[in-house]
Amino acid sequence: MKNKIKMIVTDLDGTLLRTDKTISNRTKAAFALCKEKGIKLAYATGRCSSAQSLVPPELFHGYATANGALAVADGNLIYKRLISCWDARPLLLACDKRGLDVSSQYDGMNYSNFVVSDVWPEVTNFAIVDFSIHDKDAEKIFSHSLSDEDKIFIESHLPRYSYMVMAVDGLAMITHKEATKSQAVAALAQYWGIAQSEILAFGDDLNDIDLLEYAGVGVVMDNAMDAVKRVGDCMCPSNDEDGIAKWIEGNLLFE
Repeated sequence: MKNKIKMIVTDLDGTLLRTDKTISNRTKAAFALCKEKGIKLAYATGRCSSAQSLVPPELFHGYATANGALAVADGNLIYKRLISCWDARPLLLACDKRGLDVSSQYDGMNYSNFVVSDVWPEVTNFAIVDFSIHDKDAEKIFSHSLSDEDKIFIESHLPRYSYMVMAVDGLAMITHKEATKSQAVAALAQYWGIAQSEILAFGDDLNDIDLLEYAGVGVVMDNAMDAVKRVGDCMCPSNDEDGIAKWIEGNLLFE
């Protein structure tokens, strides 16, 4: 195992981040040792720019945000898949008319019909806009607190080349069909010259399934949803129990 893994990719919420949205010192130490061994470190998250306020930049070589709409390696943007404003606008207007909270994210800003910080206090970069004249492409469109009927409604209004995935907390995330964690991570691996079999991934939520299936080794957190636990190669303790650090220590560092 030690010689096989050349890249580690982790989800953030519910995986790398503890419930209080911090990263344990034990995990940071394990990652530092991995970097010393020449292993590339990346995170892949459904978050957009808010991820950068939660993760020390020196901890990783690269990242994928908005479920894979963007991928950055060594400071270089290497992958980008957006929904055009013309295709996003009908969905945003339909959700607004239905009375749903909805937001379109682009270049670090949330263009919304609701006060985003009321739901996520750490997200302060938002603007209330008129979707009928909104002219920004979307890295990701999201809506929260949806009923089953709302989910069906949104699916019926999706742009033709997009898809929707639900998170464990009932958050709906809409992105380009080629904006997936697995495809963004594949771009990172190609950039660094790393084979698929040499990738180790950690995840806990539905939007991690394609990444866990893609990676050479997919490790599921103990706090993961049952549907996610069925796709991983193995499990580790929860995000609040230093699960990632314990797995890395036992399988890569001090095996």
